[in-house]
Amino acid sequence: MVRLLCIESTCDETAAAVVTDSLEVLGSVVASQNALHERFGGVVPEIASRAHVERILPVIDETLRQAGVTLADLDGVAVANQPGLVGSLLVGVCAAKALCVATGLPLIAINHLQAHIYACKIASGEEVFPCVGLIVSGGHSNLYRCDGPTDFTPLGGTIDDAAGEAFDKVGSLLGLPFPGGPAVSRAAANGDPKSIRFPRPLLDDNTRLAFSFSGLKTAVRYEIAGPGGDPATVELSEQRVADIAASFQEAVVECLVGKAEMALRQTGFNTLCVGGGVAANGRLREGLEASAARHGRRLYIPPMSLCTDNAVMGAIAIERFKEGKFESLEMDVYPGLQRIG
Repeated sequence: MVRLLCIESTCDETAAAVVTDSLEVLGSVVASQNALHERFGGVVPEIASRAHVERILPVIDETLRQAGVTLADLDGVAVANQPGLVGSLLVGVCAAKALCVATGLPLIAINHLQAHIYACKIASGEEVFPCVGLIVSGGHSNLYRCDGPTDFTPLGGTIDDAAGEAFDKVGSLLGLPFPGGPAVSRAAANGDPKSIRFPRPLLDDNTRLAFSFSGLKTAVRYEIAGPGGDPATVELSEQRVADIAASFQEAVVECLVGKAEMALRQTGFNTLCVGGGVAANGRLREGLEASAARHGRRLYIPPMSLCTDNAVMGAIAIERFKEGKFESLEMDVYPGLQRIG
């Protein structure tokens, strides 16, 4: 049995997991930083990287204890080295390299976005490739042609804000707590999604697979305070907040579902796999499920615990381990998307 230690530190969660080549999870720990970033209304990169430095070794130690293994029982160390916040990535990669130097274990690179889609295979226990991959998170709203676990071709993505960013910013405009995604979703549960007809940017553009949520965020701001107004000075009733949240959420969901349908038509694939923190949104799940049922397609969305950042999805490293694709200790980090293919 192959056992890998997987490390995740791409943004503001410090996580580790021990997984096997049968995709069994022996141990998993996630240390959240939400409390550190809440008063800023978003993730502060320097604070995130410093918190990773403090937490990375305790998280790894607790994961090994959970799994009932020692470093000597492992067959490799895998770590996400792209994409993400450069300081955060460096903490995880440096920890992984140190472990490899100390033990002689091979080093395996994890692409964080590919791992989000691989979470669908882990959760379902089924073969999900080839598929269209939709990744929706705080930093990414992207569509990929996924011919295999590590064979991704970009189809399109956001030209400005990602969906998760828009949720956070709208949450802030509405005076809701951080993180904005869950807060907006909770408020929307009591609102009327048809009360305000917000724009659906690029939804009617059949020429490209692109998202744009910046203008939608601005439309929410104008709805609250008007052009030039300050939303912070406007007092909204609880019902007004709920209606704005529900109407905004509905616009985002329609854009994501519509472009995913377009990607499936273009590729001819019959399977959609969804990953990323926004995939935990209940209304998005409903919209995607309704679309899949309407068109007779397969849909895979991981449970909520595997949507937000975690190290279990790092089990994608098993695929590279089987192929003997190991990295040298000179492996770098890649904050952007340039190496997704």
